[in-house]
Order: sequence, then structure tokens, then C-alpha cells
Amino acid sequence: MSTRIRHLFLSLVSLHLSLILLPSPTGAAPIGICYGRVANNLPPPSSVIKLLKSNGIKDVRIFDTDPTTLKSFSGTGIKLMIGVPNEILPSLSNNTANFALEWLQSNIFAHVPATQVRYIAVGNEVFLKDPFYTLDVVPAILNLYQALQTLGLTNSIKLSSPQAASVVTNSYPPSSATFDPYIESAIVPLLQYLYDSRSPFMVNVYPYFSYVNNKDHVSLDYALLKSGNNHAVRDGALSYSNLLDASVDAFVYAMEKKGLGSHISGLEPDVAEERLQFWINHHTKSPTSHDAVDVENGLMELRKLGIETQLWEESRKWLDRARLHL
Repeated sequence: MSTRIRHLFLSLVSLHLSLILLPSPTGAAPIGICYGRVANNLPPPSSVIKLLKSNGIKDVRIFDTDPTTLKSFSGTGIKLMIGVPNEILPSLSNNTANFALEWLQSNIFAHVPATQVRYIAVGNEVFLKDPFYTLDVVPAILNLYQALQTLGLTNSIKLSSPQAASVVTNSYPPSSATFDPYIESAIVPLLQYLYDSRSPFMVNVYPYFSYVNNKDHVSLDYALLKSGNNHAVRDGALSYSNLLDASVDAFVYAMEKKGLGSHISGLEPDVAEERLQFWINHHTKSPTSHDAVDVENGLMELRKLGIETQLWEESRKWLDRARLHL
């Protein structure tokens, strides 16, 4: 079998499902969301937090250090992954660890207690989205790590830098995957840091986009975790019943091929933002639970937690509101 799911983060406040999955030998675990705010007519953070708590969500990814947002989460008990915007990386890279310490204290810990911070995501998809900052990623992480050492927080707060799924090429079958040769010189030092600090590798995986771009070869059920073992794709001794597992293992194979050998075995491949994303088609029928958001059969964690009905109802509310504006 391939990787096993520990954390499942499911978005309730946008027209897609956002998942965060981490491999683990354990079973079901908390559900949370990626709290994106690049949109209009958004509810205030206080309303979002009320919604999160009512659904038992205890883990949230925030993509920047907006003071108002962080202050709203302070004292709620919700654990956070906080993003460092790409444009901030040069300042953290080119200055000292003391500068990084001051930055952490004034931009994060002044607004939310350190006990609520689980991860700091240093940049997002830098190597392919903002390659200008590529050389700043690892130095910025190292300065932030020294700052966390000064505060005694390196065991409780982990640093990483989420990568785009496209940093891996030849991902089908997973065993053939390799890192894009153009970013190898940047990815290897990052992997080494992650291993040395026992921090997770984070990658944004989009099975839905793989389906859209390869409909002749990828079925919708396979992309939505619904195909089951009867239609599994085999790769050597492994069998994949869905595109998500295959995508995650492609990264494992790519890391093994970097010659790090046993180092990779200690490095967890965290899927930081897996989106089973769909669109509303203006020219044909509206999406239904069958063809757009019905991933229930592939997400057994929801049933184990007993809250899948609440999650789907919230998703449908937002869909219904969106239809009114079409």
C-alpha cells in the first residue's frame, strides 16, 4: 500500500475542497482548512472562527501574517500553519538571525502565542512560481531556525517551504518520477535541511488539474478517490486506487533518487494543500454532488469523525450562493 492519511484539511469557505494529508501509521485525525483570503465579500475572521469551532476544526493554514487575522485566532486553541510571503524572503535571507528573531516576534508572536503555531511555511511554490527568490529560501529558513532556537521553539514549531507539484517530472508511474533538473540545485539543500531538523516536506498537489489536462488517461473517479481497488493502477509491487496517493508517492521516489538513501526514509512527505478543485460551468448543467464534490467514498476519515454531513452541507450552501450570481 502507499501512504496513509493522518490529517485531512477540508475547506468550507470556497468553491473547492482543500485537503492536507500527512502520512502516518495512525488512523483518523483532525480536520482543518486552508484559510485563503484572496477574494471579495469574505466573512470577518470572527465569523470564520465561529464556523470552524462549530465543526470541530482545530487546524488551519494561514497564508500570510496579517495582524488582524492572527489576533482573531489568538486564544482560540486552533493550531496554525503561518505563511511567510515570498517577497519577504530576501529580507530574512540577507540579514542576520537576530533580524529573523525580531521579525518573528513582531509579525507572528506579537499577535498569536507560540503555543498555537505548529508550522511556519517559508514561501509558497517559490522554485517555480517566484524563481527570483529561489536562492533566498534555504538561507531564510536557516535564519528563522536559529531564531526559533533562541526562543527554545525548534521542537514545537517546524519550518518548511511548500512546493508546487510540478517540481516533479515524469510522475506516471510514480516510480519514474524525478525532480525537475532546473531546480535540483535548490531542492537538494532544502531536503537536507528538512531531514536534519526532522521537518516535513510540503507539496501542493492538484489531482483535479491532472484530470482536466489528461481526461483521456485519468478518470474522474480516480481523481476523486472513488475508483476503489477494482480499478487500481499498478506500479511494480504497489497498487494505487486514486491519483492522490500516486502523486504523493511520486515525490517519495523523486527524493530517493537524489542519492540521499536512508536520509529520505526519515523525511515525511506532507501534502500541504491537495485540492480536488472543480469549476462551475456557465454553459452546461450546474455541478452536482456526483460529478463535482462527491468524494465521500474516498474520504473515510470524515465518517470516522462523524461530521461529514456538516461539511457537505456547508459546501453546498456556498455553492447555492454562487449559483445565484451566475
